[in-house]
Amino acid sequence: MTDILEKKQIIETDAEQISLPTFVRLVKARKKLFYVVMPIVLVVAICILYSLPRYYTTQTSLAPEVENTSISGGALGSLASSFGIDLNNMQSSDAITPLLYPDLMNDNKFVVDLLRIQVKAIKENLPPHTNYYTYLTMYKKKSWMEKSLESMSNLQSHEETAVKSLEKINPYMLTKKEDGIVKDVRNNIRIDIDKKSGMITVFATAQDPLICKILADSVSEKLKAFIIKYRTSKSQKDVEHYKKLMAESQAAYEKVRRQYASFADANNDVIMESVKSKMEDMENDMQLKYNQYTAYNTQYQASIAKLREHTPVFTVLQGASVPVKPAGPKRMLSILGILTFSFFVLLAGIISKQLLKELK
Repeated sequence: MTDILEKKQIIETDAEQISLPTFVRLVKARKKLFYVVMPIVLVVAICILYSLPRYYTTQTSLAPEVENTSISGGALGSLASSFGIDLNNMQSSDAITPLLYPDLMNDNKFVVDLLRIQVKAIKENLPPHTNYYTYLTMYKKKSWMEKSLESMSNLQSHEETAVKSLEKINPYMLTKKEDGIVKDVRNNIRIDIDKKSGMITVFATAQDPLICKILADSVSEKLKAFIIKYRTSKSQKDVEHYKKLMAESQAAYEKVRRQYASFADANNDVIMESVKSKMEDMENDMQLKYNQYTAYNTQYQASIAKLREHTPVFTVLQGASVPVKPAGPKRMLSILGILTFSFFVLLAGIISKQLLKELK
């Protein structure tokens, strides 16, 4: 036990004594190792990084209509906002608050619907009516490493590798290949929301700048359609309900009115009390049907107004633009980082070997 402690103290003492001149001396003594390893690392890094396709990124920002309430205003609302808390979202009666909109990308059906987006490219001549699914499966560029891994995976897997048509895909029963495509979409598209302002930002990434813009615009439109459909679903049902009741009451009123007119024309010169009594009954029934029709018509118009009130309005704060410069990969920075890391790994190995030699 004493010998181990003494060796540990010697190693710590030697480590403290190693200075910059010692580093330089060790590097010079092993310079041949650096001359061999560093060029190999450089060549490997270049082969890997320059095989990676370039990609572009763009974004678009939306500001949805927010209803102001008494609790969210004033000092209390400002204080809550400073802590990143939106009282409007907390007191919302909606089951899906704006904070949950980014989670839509976790739903397979929503993501599979995005594969139907029609895309066009600047750098590649795509056939007309090419959707995002076809682009990902047939035209997306892959690095040689990705192709090799995919080929090995296909050899080991007995699953069918043929590409299905988009209409045959079951969002909740995906094959391994389809699941990989869905994951690609999730990696390429991101939805963020600012907790304080409620601003929604859609980020899109693609290998072609025009496809990048198309994705951002299309996803924002689909997101708006989803929000509008969700926020107005109950009001829309009310509109359809009162429209049906209004149509039925109108038909009933028209039927009674025609019966009354025919009866009145046929008994215009009759002065019998029984006839007059029946005419009064028919007139009263016609008036009731008319009042019912008027009431349902009023409710129908009110439901339309309520539907318009509940339909959110979106303001585009930043439109998606076609990116000019690629967002990555940062090849030169990556190569520099790999070379630096490799240099220090070699240096650490040399120092460790030197300390072990002195210990012996």
